[in-house]
Amino acid sequence: MRRFLFLVLLLPFLPFTHADGQGMAGPWKGKLKTGPQELTMVLHIDDGKKSVAMDIIEQGAAGMEMEVKCLTDDSLKVSIPKLMLTFSGKRTGDKINGTFVQGLQALKVEMERGDVSFNRPQEPIPPYPYQTEEVFFDNPSANVTLAGTLTYPVGYKKKKRPPVVLMVTGSGAENRDEEIFHHKPFLVIADWLARHGIASLRYDDRGFAKSTGIYEGATTQDFADDAEAGIRYLKNLGKFSSVGLLGHSEGGAIGYMLAAKDAIDFLVSMAGPACRIDTMMMVQLNLISRSQGAAQDMFKTPEDACKYLMASAPGSKWMEYFLKMDLRPYVAKTHCPVLALGAQNDLNVPPSVNHVALEQYLPENKRNIIRAYPGLSHLFHHNPTGNPVLASQIEETISPEVLQDISDWILKD
Repeated sequence: MRRFLFLVLLLPFLPFTHADGQGMAGPWKGKLKTGPQELTMVLHIDDGKKSVAMDIIEQGAAGMEMEVKCLTDDSLKVSIPKLMLTFSGKRTGDKINGTFVQGLQALKVEMERGDVSFNRPQEPIPPYPYQTEEVFFDNPSANVTLAGTLTYPVGYKKKKRPPVVLMVTGSGAENRDEEIFHHKPFLVIADWLARHGIASLRYDDRGFAKSTGIYEGATTQDFADDAEAGIRYLKNLGKFSSVGLLGHSEGGAIGYMLAAKDAIDFLVSMAGPACRIDTMMMVQLNLISRSQGAAQDMFKTPEDACKYLMASAPGSKWMEYFLKMDLRPYVAKTHCPVLALGAQNDLNVPPSVNHVALEQYLPENKRNIIRAYPGLSHLFHHNPTGNPVLASQIEETISPEVLQDISDWILKD
């Protein structure tokens, strides 16, 4: 539910000192003032390779490769054609005065040398008190090999059989830590689970980081097939008492898809869609636009919202498939225990839509829990408005209450 936020949101430290002769090389940062919000842009310039990559910090966009039209010691012009985006600037000393253009919007921006640093107190620092192992598993139907980290609980011994979860990321190409907005939620969750007697396997999405295959053109069903291959791998190891799935956002939806096939023993769905996607997307776009200053809803019907999204991502097989999905039939066939977590400030998968579907379609099970946390956003950290633009500024990665609830529920008989 994140891959198109860049277009949607743009439409409505440590100092470095360099000799002037060093030219453009290195990171540069500046502020884009877009109406009521301010976005941090970072350009990573490599003079030797004649390459430039861009981050938009508040939108979780990182390492976007740009086409270089001009790169000299004092001039720069780069673009991302598919986003109708260009940046051109002139360097004077340790400043670049430039113009950022996307579509019909042109913004003046002053860049200065330096990168942006973040404080993430929940991220574990090695050495860890538990074992980790890099592993690989195959999805032969797609000729894909997924690379991941298998994390064992503290004190693990071969004769012990702890529960294990396969961790499945949300939408957009992501690494095994589900790194987004300069947070690493899956790394934090894996660390917490290991310290509380639960194993986990998290993996890089196909075609990303160390996993093989092609990401572009893959649909939610393709990613579900990858996840099912991960479940088979964990079961075949014979090391675990039960094999569940912990999915965030689209990963949570994939959890219902596999649960409907009786492929998993339990499911932890963190803001996993359980409803009609077209309706959810209409609500999402309206909520996000209002959080960023819009006076009224952008769309009145799901059809209009879908037309807008398809126009924003022309030719996207993933988008076309995703917008047609209705998760309710999968939910109705989910008979394994489910911990369905939501957040009251979630603008992406709002409980007002999603939990209604869960309460209506999820079969009764004494272990099922449906919970929405006050004050939390789609990433399950405290965010007063839920506006995703604030996510990178928040130091907390995941609320400790959520982490405690997940481990307690998995370990409960």
